[in-house]
Amino acid sequence: MDKKYENMSVVLEGVSKTYDDEVALKTVDLELEKGKFYTLLGPSGCGKTTILNIIAGFVEPSSGNVYINGENVNDLPANKRKVNTVFQNYSLFPHMNVYDNIAFGLNIKKVDKKTIDVEVKKALKMVNLEGFEKRKISQMSGGQRQRVAIARAIVNRPDVLLLDEPLSALDLKLRKSMQVLLSNLQWELGITFIFVTHDQEEALALSDEIFVMDKGEIVQSGSPVDIYDEPINRYVAEFIGESNILEAVMVDDYKVKFSNKVFDCEDAGIPSGERVEVVIRPEDITVASPENSDINMRVDNVLFRGVFNELICYDDDNFRWKIHTTRRFYEDQVIGIDIDPSDIHVMRFNESEDDFDKRIEKYAIGDDDE
Repeated sequence: MDKKYENMSVVLEGVSKTYDDEVALKTVDLELEKGKFYTLLGPSGCGKTTILNIIAGFVEPSSGNVYINGENVNDLPANKRKVNTVFQNYSLFPHMNVYDNIAFGLNIKKVDKKTIDVEVKKALKMVNLEGFEKRKISQMSGGQRQRVAIARAIVNRPDVLLLDEPLSALDLKLRKSMQVLLSNLQWELGITFIFVTHDQEEALALSDEIFVMDKGEIVQSGSPVDIYDEPINRYVAEFIGESNILEAVMVDDYKVKFSNKVFDCEDAGIPSGERVEVVIRPEDITVASPENSDINMRVDNVLFRGVFNELICYDDDNFRWKIHTTRRFYEDQVIGIDIDPSDIHVMRFNESEDDFDKRIEKYAIGDDDE
């Protein structure tokens, strides 16, 4: 037992994974507290499932150490770790009924039949499948099979539950229903959930903390609100939700210039004149009269999204804006927009100097900014 990690559920210490000459996971350090819902979020091939498999013991790390409840488990086989995994393809036994599928792990551990019966019925109740004990797997819907797979995982009372894109094969309505189920289960069981997904809406809805991944490394971590409101770079801003991302120049603390105008913002500590990018979420923009607004633009397209209308607009610099509003507007209509300083998020600029210099003149700070 490593005393410094005894209060942590899972710790990755300098963990990497390389297959021949291909780096699947760069050096990763990760500390997960007990009893929280964590999400590894990113596109295919970013390394999130590799992390899950290393924690589960299915894959050996090329370097580094893995701790579960303070114990180094590098040399501990997968079947000895207090971890269970729910897979994307369910991995149920088709020749067994629902009851026997859920009881399988307990039977392997040679738990007595009375205890097995009690625990299986508890698990069935947790996943809303009471009365389905004798049902064949082939007679179950996709959502029901997924609930059987979850019940089979939680019946063993693992310290950590790993979920590898478990909802990706379900339709939208079922996914939302399963999100509620998973959230309630994690709260009821009080164990650590580590959820892998490429769906940012799932991550935002379920997580206590999100780890955004790209190309084998963690790019940013934080609460859903932090990740959404304060993306660290363009990649995160574009991957999490929808964004308007504009090139800009920092004028001074709490002052940034874009679209040929200086705006108040809530960012400081960036040198005056430094190139930056600003992120403005579509739902944070207020449509106003063009006579007294911050920026004027023309509506190019209107898309009805159910609870809001999505406007695609172009300003005088031909920048494409996306705006979400409950009000009705029409194509070719000229509108204005207002942006609150708290809704302008400033990020360090990622673009190469050559690309930026081609456009920097229209953002240059001059005397007319006073």
